[in-house]
Amino acid sequence: MAMTVRTDEELDRALTELAQQEGVSKQEVIRRAVLERRDRSAHRERVSESAKRVMEEWGPVLDRLGKA
Repeated sequence: MAMTVRTDEELDRALTELAQQEGVSKQEVIRRAVLERRDRSAHRERVSESAKRVMEEWGPVLDRLGKA
């Protein structure tokens, strides 16, 4: 699927540098960045849900420990 991305000079320089460092195209740099951000976002959501479950189950115990 084709897509045009408009960049300013700073972003274009950064893309060029990263592409050269990694030996890939600018398109691949953008692709990796978007996928990485998506994965991090999903990870944060999983961590948040896990923390919520832990607090529901162990919240009263943690409160008592904090007061000891």
